[in-house]
Amino acid sequence: MTRQPAADPLTVSLCRDPAEFAALGPQWDALHRRSPAATPFQSHAWLHSWWLSYGRPGRLRLVLVRRGARLVGAAPLMLAYRPLPALVPLGGGISDFFDVLLDTDCPGARTALLRGLHRAAGSAVIDLREVRPGSLTETLFRHWPGPRSRLCDSVCLELPGVGLEQLLDRLSGRAARRFRAKLRKLDALGIEERPVPAAEVPAAVGHLLRLHALQWHGRGVTPEHLRPRFAEHLTRAVGGMVGAGDAVVTEYRMDGEVVASDVTLMSDELAGGYLYGAHPRLRENKVDITTMLLRHDTRHVTASGRRVLSLLRGTEPYKLHWRPETVTNQRFLLARRRLAPALRMLTAGASGRAVAASAARSRMPAVRAWRARLRGARTPAPEPG
Repeated sequence: MTRQPAADPLTVSLCRDPAEFAALGPQWDALHRRSPAATPFQSHAWLHSWWLSYGRPGRLRLVLVRRGARLVGAAPLMLAYRPLPALVPLGGGISDFFDVLLDTDCPGARTALLRGLHRAAGSAVIDLREVRPGSLTETLFRHWPGPRSRLCDSVCLELPGVGLEQLLDRLSGRAARRFRAKLRKLDALGIEERPVPAAEVPAAVGHLLRLHALQWHGRGVTPEHLRPRFAEHLTRAVGGMVGAGDAVVTEYRMDGEVVASDVTLMSDELAGGYLYGAHPRLRENKVDITTMLLRHDTRHVTASGRRVLSLLRGTEPYKLHWRPETVTNQRFLLARRRLAPALRMLTAGASGRAVAASAARSRMPAVRAWRARLRGARTPAPEPG
C-alpha cells in the first residue's frame, strides 16, 4: 500500500512587526478570499492602511496560523488599555464589521487559531467589537475554553441584493410612487454615473472628502471624517481595494461637474456604501441623494450577484424608508481564567454604558425640545422697521 505524504504541520505565531504585516499582503488577501464570512473590513488594504494611520508603536498583535508556508488563519488585533489591558480589533472606530480569517478547508485551522488567541490572552482580555452575525468569530466564541461574555453592539440595516423595482415593491403604493417621482427627477437633470479607475482614486477620494465636508458644513459632521489621518487612510485603503475588486468609487456628474461621489465596499456576500459627499447644489435642485445612491448600489449588487446590500451601522430615518432588516452586531469578551475579574469588570462597564445610552435616547425628544427653547430664548428679537 502506498503511504500518502503527511501534511505540513500547523504552526501558530504572534506577529508584532509592522514590516512583516506589510509583507503579508498577497497571503492575507488569498486567505481573505477563502474566508466565507469575511467582509471588506478584513482586507489587507483596509487593515494595514488603518494601522499606518491609527496604530500605536509596539501594540500590533496578529495571531497567525500557517500550514507550512501557507497562511490559513489570522486574527488582526492590537493591544490597548481601557484602562485594563485588552486585545482589540484592528480597524476599530471606522470599521463597521470585525471578523477573523480562516481557511475553512484546512482541518485544524480553527483549533489552532483558538489556541493562539488563548496564548495571546495571557495578560489581556480579548475584546472583539462589531462582530457581524454569522461570522467565524462566533464559532471561536462558542469553543472558547475560559470565561466569556456576549453583548449587543451597533445596529446595522440590510436589504436583499435585488433590483430597485423589487425594493420598491416592499413599500406602500404611495411611497413607491413618491420614489419613482424622485427617480424621474434624476433622469430629467441628466445626472450621469462614472466609475473611477484605480489610477484616479487618490484624486477622487480627496474630492469626495471635500464634498462630504461641504455637504455637512454647519450640520454636525462626524469629526473624524475631517481629520488628515482619516483622509490618508481612506485614500490609501480604497486605492488598493479598487485595484483588487473590493471597492468601487463612483462620481456623479451634472452638466459636466462632479456633484457627488461615493465609496462602496464589497466582499463575496455583501456590498455597502461606506461614505459619500454631495454638493449643496443637489439639494438646491431638490435631488434625493439617498435615492440616487441606492439606485447605483442596487445595480451593482444585482450585476455582481451579491446577496446583501448593507446599509452598514446606524438607523437613520432615511434608511428606514426601505423597510430593511435589522441586524445587531455582537461584542465578544474572552479571557483566561485568571483574568475572569477583569472580564467581569469590562462587561459590567460596557453594560452600564449601554443602559445609560438607551435611557438618553429615550429622553432625546425632550432634550431636543429643551435645547430648541433655550436657543429661542437666546435669539434676540428682530429690531422693528
